[in-house]
Amino acid sequence: MHIVLNTIFLIASYLMGSISSAIVVCKLWRLPDPRTTGSKNPGTTNVLRLGSKTAAFATLLGDSLKAVIPVLLAKAFGLSPVIQAFVVLLACLGHIFPIFLGFKGGKGVATGLGGILALAWPVGLMLIATWLVIALIFRYSSLAALISFILLPMFITLFSNQNYLMACSLLSLIIILMHRQNIKNLLTGQEGKIGAKKCTR
Repeated sequence: MHIVLNTIFLIASYLMGSISSAIVVCKLWRLPDPRTTGSKNPGTTNVLRLGSKTAAFATLLGDSLKAVIPVLLAKAFGLSPVIQAFVVLLACLGHIFPIFLGFKGGKGVATGLGGILALAWPVGLMLIATWLVIALIFRYSSLAALISFILLPMFITLFSNQNYLMACSLLSLIIILMHRQNIKNLLTGQEGKIGAKKCTR
């Protein structure tokens, strides 16, 4: 029974993560398809680039809830801490590789932050605080995301349930890999800053 329930939750988390908040929001706000505009990344930063802060916030909220909801349900159903952490990972994988969009999605940052906040709120707050500090100092959204998720395994090790570590370490690695181009742009000085007209993320 536990195996069946765990499997259902993991599959459902991936499918929920596969729903693109950016595309839904852009249709509701009558904005261009984020997959064909700007960085062509269906994520919050690209929606913001389209000129609507309200739409960007709605995208951020939607992407976060895609992980928050399944994690809270997993906790309510009494699933093990290991499975709860993998629920976060599967929701992020759905966002990054959505089955409904040909496996071409966003980079998983907002979904990951929301999922970690629901999984272990002290660590989630640390990630959000790290993101905000780096973003305010350096004005690079991608750099803020990279540093936050590089620190995620350490935050889990020091301040949370060690059963979360494997899934969170995998999540950290995947999000870093999804920022490969951003890393190249940062190293060559081509990465766009927050608020600039052009941004690669």
